[in-house]
Amino acid sequence: MPISNRGTADAVLAGIGLDRDAAGPLYRQLTAQLRGLIEGGRLPAGTRLPASRALAEGLGISRTTALQAIDQLAAEGYLEGRRGAGTFVAALPARPASADRPDAPPASTATSDPAEDPGQPFRPGIPDTAAFPARQWARHLQASWRAPGPALLTAQHGAGLPGLRAAIAGHLRSFRGLHCDADNILITAGLRDALALVGHGLLPPGRPVAVEEPGFPPLRSALQAQGRPVLPCTVDSEGLQVGALARRAGAACAVTVTPSRHYPLGITLPLARRLALLDWAEATGAWILEDDYDSEFRYQGQPVPPLAALDRSDRVLYLGSFSKVMFPSLRLGYLVAGTGIVARLAAFRPLHSDPPSLVPQPALAAFIEGGGFARHLRRMRRLYQVRQASFLQAFRHHLGNWLLVDPAPAGMHLVARRGPGLPRACSDTDLSTLAAGLGLTVLPLSACHAGPMAAGRAFGLVFGYAGVPEAVAETALARLGRAFAAHCAAAGSD
Repeated sequence: MPISNRGTADAVLAGIGLDRDAAGPLYRQLTAQLRGLIEGGRLPAGTRLPASRALAEGLGISRTTALQAIDQLAAEGYLEGRRGAGTFVAALPARPASADRPDAPPASTATSDPAEDPGQPFRPGIPDTAAFPARQWARHLQASWRAPGPALLTAQHGAGLPGLRAAIAGHLRSFRGLHCDADNILITAGLRDALALVGHGLLPPGRPVAVEEPGFPPLRSALQAQGRPVLPCTVDSEGLQVGALARRAGAACAVTVTPSRHYPLGITLPLARRLALLDWAEATGAWILEDDYDSEFRYQGQPVPPLAALDRSDRVLYLGSFSKVMFPSLRLGYLVAGTGIVARLAAFRPLHSDPPSLVPQPALAAFIEGGGFARHLRRMRRLYQVRQASFLQAFRHHLGNWLLVDPAPAGMHLVARRGPGLPRACSDTDLSTLAAGLGLTVLPLSACHAGPMAAGRAFGLVFGYAGVPEAVAETALARLGRAFAAHCAAAGSD
């Protein structure tokens, strides 16, 4: 019979010992020790854990530390929440003796190992994939493919699986305030696929597209790969300069924007400019391609409503992706537009490319509809907020002599600017190359500019912190600080 006696859990948890002098954040120690108690059978399946507040008081730690450990173990499948009842140890699958882990890695390696990531530490846009609830995802995959029907095995869905389109529409209505239904959703294989569909199936051939300057390099390169000219339009402290867009981009058939959180600068486009941009599109017949970058990870207040929520003339094509909020290899995204546009692009799809695989689509629909996606977003939001604070502290300690960085209310990356101690001879490309030599991916801000003259004047370094565990970030920043010290000393003596 499952054990649910709270006294049993309290007695076992009383044996937890946390070393406050050890390197790395405290919640990783707690995560590792709880994981060991569960795997060792001392906290059997069905055991109810003390509430986070009681756990924090009993161990003499902050409630935030307790919540981080609980969230991490829930993401890994060791714990499960029951509405109105509390948090319980989940039933783990039976494992042969050879699969036991007597030499389990320490807590600091329990989350994503940079060596196993598709990139290197500080690469922007990479989530913590180890925190993804893989066991729950696997159950959805198994359930949808245990006995698949003809609709999955043989049917063609040019716009995507109807169930997934409905689930995404429901999520966007609830979490983004976007009034849409399944007929407004087109499933894509990500941003590049969406841009290719729109570029070849909707936009006039050969007409240029205006882009933000600075802006998202893969977006710009995807447009250029179509043979389409791009028109860089300046971004200032309030985002895209719509007046300059109207003056400089008269020939543009579309503009790409990241209004909720500009990439890479993190600016939120104010309401006045949003309305002006919509007026420009309606007056010129141009399209607005809204990339809702990083909108899910806002740490202060509610997420900003998308530009598409203000659109009254169906000129906004809203683009979203699951790569950063779940895992990059999923390769699923979506486009939101008027029903006529969705039908047109779905009909064009066979002429352009094969549709995204149906294999993960029913699982993703179930993940969203069952609340797993929303819970995952909430956990990641808390985790990344803590990571940003830890990153800032370590950054200022190790690099504060040369670079300045401010906290951000949202997102997965920060942009460092030139500090007073950095020699003028040091460019952001020089420092990015230096970081690459240490196995770190630090994007130079100049790479986000389309024009060479603007790129030459730009300076900044983009650090992605979301997918980098705190201990790994601390070590990497310390190494980078020592390398910067030597490099800047040499540059200053020239």
